[in-house]
Amino acid sequence: MDNFLILERLDRLERLLMANKEVLTFEETCDYTGISRSYLYKLTAAGHIPHSKPNGKLIFFEKKKIVDWLLQNERKPIPEIETIAEPVR
Repeated sequence: MDNFLILERLDRLERLLMANKEVLTFEETCDYTGISRSYLYKLTAAGHIPHSKPNGKLIFFEKKKIVDWLLQNERKPIPEIETIAEPVR
């Protein structure tokens, strides 16, 4: 089997395994969100992203809280806003 196909299948398997986890490690959170390591470190240090440090060293993230944090500043599309807003007369 081609090396590329093997790597692709492994990547797919890793994603499936991560989908079932409730708590993510630092590296898994980087992969899951697409946020770089350095930026995730900055967010955790500033307290801008929900995380846990149970023993003061390793950083863990609850997947549900990460999803909520990623979607916190939702922007509605203009057609949806127009249907909610009252017409100005």
